[in-house]
Amino acid sequence: MHKVVEHGTKSLITSRIKRPSLLSKVITDPNHLIPYFQNGQYIGWSGFAGTNYPKVTPIALADHVEKNSLQSKLKFNLFVGASTGPETEGRWAALDMIERRYPHQSDSSVRKGINTGNIKFADEHLSIYANDLLYGYYTLKKEKGDKRKLDIAIIEATEITEEGYIIPGASVGITPEILQMADKVIIEINTSLPSFKGVHDLVKHDPPPFTKPYQLTRVDDRIGVEAFPIDPEKILAIVESQLPDNTSDPAPEDEKSNAIAHHIVEFFKAEIEAGRMPKNLHPIQSGIGSIANAVIGGLSRGPFENINVWTEVIQDTFLDFFDNGKLNFASATSLRFSPSGFNRLFNNWDNYVNKMVLRNQAISNSAELIRRLGVIALNTPVEFDIYGHINSTCVDGSKMLNGIGGSGEFLRNSKLSIVHAPSTRPTKSDPHGISTVVPFASHIDHSEHDVDIYVTEQGLADVRGLDPIERAKVIIEKCAHPIYKPILKEYLETSTQICLKKGAAHEPHQLDKAFKFYTNLVEKGTMRFDKW
Repeated sequence: MHKVVEHGTKSLITSRIKRPSLLSKVITDPNHLIPYFQNGQYIGWSGFAGTNYPKVTPIALADHVEKNSLQSKLKFNLFVGASTGPETEGRWAALDMIERRYPHQSDSSVRKGINTGNIKFADEHLSIYANDLLYGYYTLKKEKGDKRKLDIAIIEATEITEEGYIIPGASVGITPEILQMADKVIIEINTSLPSFKGVHDLVKHDPPPFTKPYQLTRVDDRIGVEAFPIDPEKILAIVESQLPDNTSDPAPEDEKSNAIAHHIVEFFKAEIEAGRMPKNLHPIQSGIGSIANAVIGGLSRGPFENINVWTEVIQDTFLDFFDNGKLNFASATSLRFSPSGFNRLFNNWDNYVNKMVLRNQAISNSAELIRRLGVIALNTPVEFDIYGHINSTCVDGSKMLNGIGGSGEFLRNSKLSIVHAPSTRPTKSDPHGISTVVPFASHIDHSEHDVDIYVTEQGLADVRGLDPIERAKVIIEKCAHPIYKPILKEYLETSTQICLKKGAAHEPHQLDKAFKFYTNLVEKGTMRFDKW
């Protein structure tokens, strides 16, 4: 049994470093590392979905900048697998310490920096990003140093093995890739956590044209190593950390999310009855958020057993799924539990540890593996239009939310692709002021070719085998809120009539009216209106 260690000691960090020659790298004051950091450097961090990110060194750097009024004078290009925590990258953004940030984030200060043009940001599919980083695509514009390398990587680990290899904590992300690519490495060993030895399956990427296929045909297959090698000459220092990951409690299930979960469970039951799906379904992928949690909760309470999961992030409801004996095995790149969820994990470690594995995001999000395993993808978008185009990233077409993450890799390559969202969202003046179903999506991350099923609390639209106009009719009828259904139907009917006359009626649109939902929202605080 493992419990969270409240107070680390020098002897404890020593016990986590199994290679004696590395003990000389341990430092007690992270401020000694500040001279290694120079303006404009390319920095890699471990971390994914708010776990296993470095804390001590980034916080020390932020303190240094704030104390010496170096805002905007000490800025870095920051490369992380996904989001970290507000006390690290959020504070860096508030102190104007980030020049570039790739590829996915969820912090309000970082988001503000992106949308005010202060932080350069480029969105990318996560498995592609990991590989492109190694190819040197993101370091082409480096003005100093080796353009094939990141200047410094800062990694959180839970142990260093006898061979000097790194054992990460609750996530993997791009840790193997940045360890390969970094010129120098700082390792933060978090002694408030147990060692995660045995949880990981870490793979070194072989670039084309000699890339070998990943030898995975089951979610519980292992193809890599449990600890990742590193050249000891790269290690600048080893620092002890006792700072927790800054995760929060999941949003509670509500009436809408439970209705969505019910529609999906009933759909799965019908697919099994029709012989299109086995009784234990196919491996499940689930995104992050309250609806995703509710869907997993609904599945765990459903009639399905021996479920397997192939996903990016494992959240609190998966623990319930394990506990009721219906979840067989889960593969991901990150654990993102609430504080109570992590305590539950650590206090029942032996019950969970053999039922999960954490991999590189290049593996967890691999298009090849998603397709081979026949994954069922479940993701929450910002909105989707009547023909099925999906916006996952840019509110009103231009305001970045978080990033595409892995939704594109899963939706495009899964055996069955499902998106779920509430049919409406409130504005200040209207509880149904924003419709999730719109005539034409303001930004398109996933095309209509990639998704099979659309779900809101109103119902489930199965668009498999339908042409665009048939899809539109089903999406409006099944998914749109009753308030918006009449004007969406009118838009489709009028557009079809006009475009048939022009001989252009495959996906009928009126471009002068297609974005009226958005213009009305800006002008009147609601997408609702009476006539076109």
